Amino acid sequence: MKRMHLHVSVENLADSIRFYSAMFGNVEPTVIRSDYCKWELTDPAVNFAISQRGGAKLGIDHVGIQVETEAELAEMNARFADAQLPVQTQTGTTCCYAKSDKAWTVDPQGVAWETFRTLEAAPMYGQSLEPSPTSAACCTPVETTVSFRGRT
Repeated sequence: MKRMHLHVSVENLADSIRFYSAMFGNVEPTVIRSDYCKWELTDPAVNFAISQRGGAKLGIDHVGIQVETEAELAEMNARFADAQLPVQTQTGTTCCYAKSDKAWTVDPQGVAWETFRTLEAAPMYGQSLEPSPTSAACCTPVETTVSFRGRT
């Protein structure tokens, strides 16, 4: 089964946990940390995460599709390739308190998309892909200029 993944950067984690728990019919989060929270919902089928990681941008952080098997991950990576999108792959990476295999791309609007298969829980949030003392997010691809049908 594939599950849609949305990650939203929030200003106040506690207020956002209350809001989204109510929005999802008083469903409790499946993961909660001091700076991160996740719900794996079945109705709608979505992995919805929020974090308070000190980034400059609030709102949609990235979008993705979570898969359960290696075959599904390979299928999603093939879809990225078929769309002629630039792809950055990661194997056994730690992000969002989970160890995962994943691939990243960026859509024509500049929105980061990932496809990933969670391997196991991890005791830490993870490290940024961008080696910078001010970078707070591990769950974003390295910034690149991407060309789509003649546009950048």
